[in-house]
Amino acid sequence: MAKLKRTLTLFNVTVAGVGMILGAGIYALIGAAAVDAGNAIWLSFLLSALIALFTGLSYAELSSMFKGDAGEYDYVNKSMHKHFALFIGLTVIAAAIITASAVALGFAGYLSTLLPIPYIAGALLIIILMSAINLIGIKEAAWFNTISTFIEFAGLLIIIVLGFKYVGSVNLLELPNGIEGIFSSAALVFFAFLGFESIIKLAEETKNPEKTIPKAILLSIVITSIVYVLVAISAVSVVGWQALSQSDAPLALVAATALGGISGPILAVIALFSTANTILLSLITSSRQLYGMSKEKGLPKFLSHVSGKTRTPIFAILVATFIAIVFTLIGDIHVVANITNIFLFITFGAVNLALIILRYKAPKMKRAFRLPLNIGKFPIIPLIGIISSVVMIGFIIWGFIF
Repeated sequence: MAKLKRTLTLFNVTVAGVGMILGAGIYALIGAAAVDAGNAIWLSFLLSALIALFTGLSYAELSSMFKGDAGEYDYVNKSMHKHFALFIGLTVIAAAIITASAVALGFAGYLSTLLPIPYIAGALLIIILMSAINLIGIKEAAWFNTISTFIEFAGLLIIIVLGFKYVGSVNLLELPNGIEGIFSSAALVFFAFLGFESIIKLAEETKNPEKTIPKAILLSIVITSIVYVLVAISAVSVVGWQALSQSDAPLALVAATALGGISGPILAVIALFSTANTILLSLITSSRQLYGMSKEKGLPKFLSHVSGKTRTPIFAILVATFIAIVFTLIGDIHVVANITNIFLFITFGAVNLALIILRYKAPKMKRAFRLPLNIGKFPIIPLIGIISSVVMIGFIIWGFIF
């Protein structure tokens, strides 16, 4: 049977991680998040960044212990019970696929400002196109990711630069809904940080994964956190939170306000690259999770079949694509994004718990990376990760109800 090829370096994986994180969250959801957080939305991004870092550190240690693509499934299976591991594995797959669906809706929103293409049709079209690239091969997907990541990164840098002269024009600590608004907004914009956990799915295609994957996780979170906070400050400084919250293409509005002319459409095109890239990477990681769990006999065997020509898990890719299309038909990016967040926070809680258990259950297991801040064998950071995940789920559910 054909096997996946190890071709990805630290640079490739870090770029992939940044590409996974940058996307619909900042380009499409920043406006919706401003409703709750006002001009202090940058604090919501900072809070979400800290939560991502806590769990990211846990992933870093666990990824240095396990080499396979099954990721969370392996962690929970080794530390707890195989049935719970299967549940978490399926939760991760669902979250990754729904992420692709949510981002496809964000893509369609920007596309509709440029071309008269129906909203849902645009979303379905980009999913099919990105799935085709996924089928062609990981090397081709990595090239598309690298190009798209630099384009979307450039777009965010443009927003940051445009906002320099406007900083100080608004009160960056204005809280229309108080501290509660910061937390509610953070629960939503956490979607903007989704992707760092998916880096582990590239382990079987990465050179020296025990050291490369942990470094890539931490670098990706730090880089994107800095960019997000600066973008949020610039955006509200240029147009204010009220105008930002009412726009379907918020960053295009910021560019159009600051420069006028064709700057808005240019940012819209950049947003298309950003969201398309996130869709591709979400489909790659979810299909690799299906493949990895199939190899571990947690899912049907046919999902682990690798094409001898393209060296990609063809049936896993097709299944992920079909499910993404189904969720895209929901049509509401905010609902889909929050569903994704709930799945991911459940997963993060389980991953942090798995690390705590493995410190006692497998203390001698080789760890190329080990978390700081420990009391004896007990790691403090995973405990903070569990608590923060539970709190964020509570805010999301509160938002759904009220």
